[in-house]
Amino acid sequence: MRDLSAVRQGWKQIDEAEARLTFRMTPQESFRHWLRLQATFESQLRETSALFGPQRASDLAELQARLRRLAQWQETYGNPHAVHPEPPESAAGS
Repeated sequence: MRDLSAVRQGWKQIDEAEARLTFRMTPQESFRHWLRLQATFESQLRETSALFGPQRASDLAELQARLRRLAQWQETYGNPHAVHPEPPESAAGS
């Protein structure tokens, strides 16, 4: 049981690291990462398309909708990475 507990703890650390890295990715980096995964697993994706194709199509449609919403948000509010997390000193002292 100790080995299983260690494995679970290891996976928890991996999940946490993955979440941190994903949060730091820009949408462009995330999309490039997705394309690399798509290319890597293309043969398996083709082999399993009968089983998982509809779900993949649905997931892709959701991704496209999210990207559209992000683009609309950026048009309205600008690039979120250009926003500074802390107000300028002149505004903070007001």
